[in-house]
Amino acid sequence: MEVTTIGLDIAKNVFQVHGVDAEGTVVLRRQLRRSRVLPFFEKLPPCLVGIEACATAHHWGREIAALGHDVKLMPARYVKAYVKRNKNDAADAEAICEAVTRPTMRFVPIKTPEQQALLMLHRTRKQFVRQRIALVNALRAHLAEFGIVAGVGRNGVEKLLQMIAADDEPRLPRAARECLLALSDQLALTKQQIRQADQRILVCHRENELSRRLEEIPGVGPLIATALVASVPDPHAFKSARDLPAWIGLVPKQSSSGGKERLGHISKAGNRYLRSLLVIGAYSLIKRAKQLGGTHRPWLAELMARRPTKVAAIALANKIARIAWAIMTKGTRYREPLPQAA
Repeated sequence: MEVTTIGLDIAKNVFQVHGVDAEGTVVLRRQLRRSRVLPFFEKLPPCLVGIEACATAHHWGREIAALGHDVKLMPARYVKAYVKRNKNDAADAEAICEAVTRPTMRFVPIKTPEQQALLMLHRTRKQFVRQRIALVNALRAHLAEFGIVAGVGRNGVEKLLQMIAADDEPRLPRAARECLLALSDQLALTKQQIRQADQRILVCHRENELSRRLEEIPGVGPLIATALVASVPDPHAFKSARDLPAWIGLVPKQSSSGGKERLGHISKAGNRYLRSLLVIGAYSLIKRAKQLGGTHRPWLAELMARRPTKVAAIALANKIARIAWAIMTKGTRYREPLPQAA
């Protein structure tokens, strides 16, 4: 009997395959070593292959699709509902095989190597930023033990670094200063790595036409634009502009029943990194509007007047995401809305 649908549970070395025919009858159950996965699919006729969207899923999706198969990636949380009883590799592969055939299942577009490389650049930069924060906190904490405290912000840290380098603080023992110098050198190296990552992201931004168009949106810079391009490989997978901010997690979480709508905090589902960038971009717009004493966007002025700053920032981030979806799907450029008549 011919296999029409396969559920593939990927792993590091041992892969589990579960295959059914057109009638849904199980015709294939077996384990494959990593080196035998591609030769196995090369011998099969074209079929539907389901894979959980986890680590290495995009790589295997590209490799198996190149052999003529229709590969679908699915979020792991959507596949979990189809696991029966105990969890093991065979049960996971069977659940994947069943979930991939559901008409209402939501799939994850397969990313290209270039998009994955750009996302890796963003994640590397984020890791360096975390290291910088940890080093600054360590410097402040160690110096506070000797009664040396500086002001908050970047200027306070610079004063501490200058004091460590000058070696004229009598309250610091020699051993403590040597440790602080090592942390200071590591902090300088981390800052340099962040600057280099920013430069590489800027180069990728200038080479991408879509990223340059997204930068025209207020509150969006090269960092957000390139993150959107890399994180959303197929914007047409979202049926409307509201679906993109919902996927990012910028919509209220619902707990509605009996015809009554109950909305809570934002869902915080989906891409946490992209959500944080959009919220920071929205905060920058609101801060700029407060510095100028107002904004020419009436809806934002009304929102800032009747809602707290954090709520306004979330609403503005949601709007930025919807504008980005429109630009990505329609191939247009950002146009500033016309001022309303008095």
